[in-house]
Amino acid sequence: MIRVAEEVRGSRAVVALETTLVAHGFPPGEGVGVGLESERRVRAAGAVPATIGILDGEIIVGLTEPELARFAADARKVGPRDLATCLVQGAVGATTVGGTLAVCRVVGIRLMGTGGIGGVHRGWQEHPDVSADLGELARCQTLVVSAGAKSLLDVPATIEVLEALGVPVLGYRTDELPLFYSTHGGPPTSARVESPDEAARVAQAHWELGGNGLLVARAPDESLDDIEPLIEDALRAAGDEGVRGQDVTPFVLSFLHERSGGRTLRANKELVAANAQLAAEIAVALS
Repeated sequence: MIRVAEEVRGSRAVVALETTLVAHGFPPGEGVGVGLESERRVRAAGAVPATIGILDGEIIVGLTEPELARFAADARKVGPRDLATCLVQGAVGATTVGGTLAVCRVVGIRLMGTGGIGGVHRGWQEHPDVSADLGELARCQTLVVSAGAKSLLDVPATIEVLEALGVPVLGYRTDELPLFYSTHGGPPTSARVESPDEAARVAQAHWELGGNGLLVARAPDESLDDIEPLIEDALRAAGDEGVRGQDVTPFVLSFLHERSGGRTLRANKELVAANAQLAAEIAVALS
């Protein structure tokens, strides 16, 4: 049911990577390259990448390059609730943050790198929509490095839920939560850390005290401070076209990539790889 690559089994510094980014986060044909660059950054930092996905009735922890290429075609978006169904039905399953964390919980991986986590969607007062990423983060002892929460979300509400779930939100050399594409303007983080070693020591202490997941928020290197109006346009377009649930995020990303002239696409690619690298540096410090 679960196949763990030998390289992953033999390493104390492992970073989990998701496959939804590969399958749904970028224009067709570009996601695999982002996944491979993330793996390269993890290795360069001294850790082992464990890209996770479902193929041929197996959860694979540590996909090979030919296996990763299969996610360039049509793949199901697989959260925690979908893992068993995807396995039994033999589908190609691209794991979300939450789906990847559920696998990390089973196999004991302590670090994950991604672009942005899911959370509380805008308009939740009328149409409750909360990502399973948050609940899974609260259940497993894994530290996730991201550029905050996805830009289409209600970020203050997401932070409130994380606080209620007991999930520390640590700003990496910042006191405020990055807004995915933007460095500034987010709510305050619960604490600030200055180095991978400090983040590792906080995580270890948190786990020894019985805590579970942590979020380390790394600001993007290039801040796109004019994107918010485009995000609002994208969400309005999604509503007009009847896009709902798991389809909203890929719709909005595609909209932003097109309307920004490719700026959000370039930023997204870089922040995903940079977050993977920081996750690897923390993994090495922990080991």
